[in-house]
Amino acid sequence: MNTTTVPLTKYGAELLKTELHQLKTKERRSVIDAISEARSHGDLSENAEYDAAKERQAFVEGRIAELESKLSTAQIIDPATLDAEGRVVFASTVDLEDLDSGAKVSYQIVGLDEADLKLNKVSVTSPIARALIGKYAGDVVEVQAPSGPREYEILEVRYI
Repeated sequence: MNTTTVPLTKYGAELLKTELHQLKTKERRSVIDAISEARSHGDLSENAEYDAAKERQAFVEGRIAELESKLSTAQIIDPATLDAEGRVVFASTVDLEDLDSGAKVSYQIVGLDEADLKLNKVSVTSPIARALIGKYAGDVVEVQAPSGPREYEILEVRYI
């Protein structure tokens, strides 16, 4: 069992709580009903519906246990309450400029479970987040990207 704390943004914790509620109130009942229905068909040794329902039950119960564990060890961080004096920290949003292309991009540094590049949320363990942590606006960082090293200037650090 993992006893270390897991950083999560306030938003990320809400997503996990919502999923947990859905699993406990809807999915669990649905699986129990499916098992009950499959049992009513008789011989369980050759009952694919029963096997599928039991497999689904194992997945749902496993996910419930995983979410409960994550939430119980979570250190929930609300970016709006951070006072990192302009430093890039977990949960901060960083505005960057790619020094080669001039392209501007913003990323929020989040926990592993929240990372979603489509939403510009990068995991705290990603190369770009590791390069940014501890830096300030005006700093230039080098990130090892799959296409080779890239340099970014930090334009602004926000706690939103």
